[in-house]
Amino acid sequence: MKAERFFTEEEKEKIKKAVLDVETRTIGEIAVMVVGSSSQYIEAEVIGAVVSGSLLSLIFTVLYFNASVWLYIPLTVAFFFPFWFLLRKLPVLKTAFIGVRRKEAAVRQRALMSFYERGLYRTKNNTGVLFFLSILERKVWILADKGIYERIGQEMLDKFAMAVSQGIKDGCACDALCDAIKEAGGRLASLFPITRDDVDELPDNVMTE
Repeated sequence: MKAERFFTEEEKEKIKKAVLDVETRTIGEIAVMVVGSSSQYIEAEVIGAVVSGSLLSLIFTVLYFNASVWLYIPLTVAFFFPFWFLLRKLPVLKTAFIGVRRKEAAVRQRALMSFYERGLYRTKNNTGVLFFLSILERKVWILADKGIYERIGQEMLDKFAMAVSQGIKDGCACDALCDAIKEAGGRLASLFPITRDDVDELPDNVMTE
């Protein structure tokens, strides 16, 4: 599923409202971003194509060619390319060849890149917070600028991220995200209450790539 279609228009409005409600009570600036995947995972494409091609070649040679190794090798090479093409066209298939740590590292790195590429670090009080959702991996990473991170810490952010991740797996991503935003907002409001000169510095709409 492409990032722009992950949430319906109605769900996007619901998320935007949750963000706006939070930002009326705190100088914290919340942004939400959704991407289709955090990496192309080329290594998973290659490994998947090799494993699938080898398995299919083995079946063919055993059933039809008396397990001839001289046919097994060229068949493995021949089957590699259609499987590689299939894995590239249907990314969900290559998740079986991606390790858990690899997924986590890719999502974390992509979230960090997006935080800086989108200029979320430029808020006046260093109070930007990014809820980053990566669809293929069904994982969430939450980044906070140094002004907030020093008071909240990664453990609390991970708690919110895990709740949203579970919501994605359970098919209720929007509700889980809105609940996490509201809960995080309550925490931010107590530590970083709204001030008279506060202005909205980050996008309130769901960003996609």
